[in-house]
Amino acid sequence: MPDGLSYRDAGVDIEAGDRLVEAIRPFAARTMRPEVLAGIGGFGALCRVPARYREPVLVAGTDGVGTKLKLAFAAGRHDTVGVDLVAMSANDVLVQGAEPLFFLDYFACGRLEPGVAAEVIRGIARGCELAGCALVGGETAEMPGMYAPGEYDLAGFCVGVVEASRIVDGRAIAPGDTVLGLASSGAHSNGYSLIRRVLERSAPPDGVDLLAPTRIYVRPVLALLEAVPVKGLAHITGGGIPGNLPRILPAGTRAVIEKRAWPRPPLFDWLERAGGIAEDEMWRVFNCGIGMAVVVDAAHAERAAALLSAAGETVYAIGRIERHDGVPQALLV
Repeated sequence: MPDGLSYRDAGVDIEAGDRLVEAIRPFAARTMRPEVLAGIGGFGALCRVPARYREPVLVAGTDGVGTKLKLAFAAGRHDTVGVDLVAMSANDVLVQGAEPLFFLDYFACGRLEPGVAAEVIRGIARGCELAGCALVGGETAEMPGMYAPGEYDLAGFCVGVVEASRIVDGRAIAPGDTVLGLASSGAHSNGYSLIRRVLERSAPPDGVDLLAPTRIYVRPVLALLEAVPVKGLAHITGGGIPGNLPRILPAGTRAVIEKRAWPRPPLFDWLERAGGIAEDEMWRVFNCGIGMAVVVDAAHAERAAALLSAAGETVYAIGRIERHDGVPQALLV
């Protein structure tokens, strides 16, 4: 009779998973908020809504990192993609005016390498610290045969809260308003399937870090919301400015964006040149240097820019809102 099989024989190491959970507890502990009642280790995480909210509305977002992970695998560098994971969801929650409360991650691989997984989750915890949200749990799935050796996938889920009367939804945007742009830290987590094709033709210039983590705008923008009436916020992700800014514009308006209002980072010049990418395609795929758009009344634009700059953001006045009879759009001029 053949020897009996174990789960380890099938490629799943339960003990390694248990060791990983213990290893990540200190990372998660640094992200805790007073509202969290139970976090890492349970079947579910418990979190109160902060008591200061009178009519709280929960805002949820989920996303991944995409094929940027392929570059992390190739480089053997796993310290930034966790920040990316948090940023993509936390920034999405933020644009509703919401304060991120907690975050959960999903890490899936064919064979668990605890050192790599811990590095990724350390980055996730760092992202949660930057976003002010608690890392309350997640799932580590070891699935032999599902992923190539040395590869993994990530997904994240963020929940935030906003006062019902303070939801930012763009409905107040009107002709004459100013569009401010907050600088990105690179391509963030979008367009990497195209970036990888360009890499087959050319190496990036010195000083360009393709694994630079997505910028997290939460703290400066939440502070701005307390000080200035913000009419609209747009996270510039896949689709670029033309695909994302119109999502917050009300009927009868368009955004006119001046392409020369900010210096385009060398990364995007290299991509366009080395890849022979058409300019329209560049704007449609990449953020081209602007990671978040903020729409305010023109009378508040100078103060808003000053507050964001003082909080560490690089800010540009990139456009204006005009009356427009067609479908809301972002016109690049």
